[in-house]
Amino acid sequence: MATLTKRERVQAALRGEVVDRPPVCFWHHFRPHGSGHRLAELTYDFFVRRFDLDIVKLMPDLRYPFPRRAVVELDDWYLIDAIDMRRSRYAQEWVRAVRHLRELVGPDVPIVVTVFSPLTQAMYAAARPEFVLELAAEHPALLHQVLALLAENIRAHLELVLAAGADGVFFALQGCTAATMPVERYREFGRPYDLLALAGAADGWLNILHVHGDRELFFDDVLHYPVQVLSWSDRRAGPSLREARQRTEKCLMGGWDEFGALTNGPLEAIRDEALDALQQTGGRKFILANGCSVPDETDERWLTAARQIVEELRTA
Repeated sequence: MATLTKRERVQAALRGEVVDRPPVCFWHHFRPHGSGHRLAELTYDFFVRRFDLDIVKLMPDLRYPFPRRAVVELDDWYLIDAIDMRRSRYAQEWVRAVRHLRELVGPDVPIVVTVFSPLTQAMYAAARPEFVLELAAEHPALLHQVLALLAENIRAHLELVLAAGADGVFFALQGCTAATMPVERYREFGRPYDLLALAGAADGWLNILHVHGDRELFFDDVLHYPVQVLSWSDRRAGPSLREARQRTEKCLMGGWDEFGALTNGPLEAIRDEALDALQQTGGRKFILANGCSVPDETDERWLTAARQIVEELRTA
């Protein structure tokens, strides 16, 4: 079949249509030192110049404007406040990043912006993650107030980056696993605020939900989130791509173990995982990707090999 543009390829995959080859994406973090312009340049260099990937993913490397691990005492939670997106340096740097990246890649390359969920941001703010669980048990009303503020900030942020030219968001959940909390607790303190925040991405056509964790994910609890794509570490956390396909009609994103052959080789194992992922999904409604970020120090010869292998998967 004819070669598709990146946008055409990804959109066809979302619809479950035959594609010329599977859409492909992989990623790691950058160090833009607070500069949206620098983040756009680093992103363009990695995703387009070096690896020619189908989705360009802006990493969350312009940090949320609240110091990590800063909440030590109960009263510190009151320091988390609303953000004025019209005046915030954080917001404006994100606008610069999206606009400059769109200028660099043009109109036919999908851009998604990585954003952490409200509960994830709360866990990053706490001096120790257990502090959030203690707050849920001892002062639930305060935690609800904090999460409502964070959700509104994130909602406004999502609207801002989509208006600046992004096609969607990569919405990352932490804590959505029995390894962190009981499912009833996530249903109270996670899911409602995830959905409030995601309302800001309602206009996105490429919204990806990433469920972070290496075991016991609350996978079924997020299947009906308003997104087009589901991402998780299928090789490490489960469910498998085959099992997930039986549980949802959404497009699935994964197939490569982010700490396996994709970062350590050999080439044959990278190819085997890609072929196995295509077999599990039937090659429809599927984006070939790592389960989560590959280590920043990954030897790029394996990423180069992975990208070359995708060319072998072209439809005749």
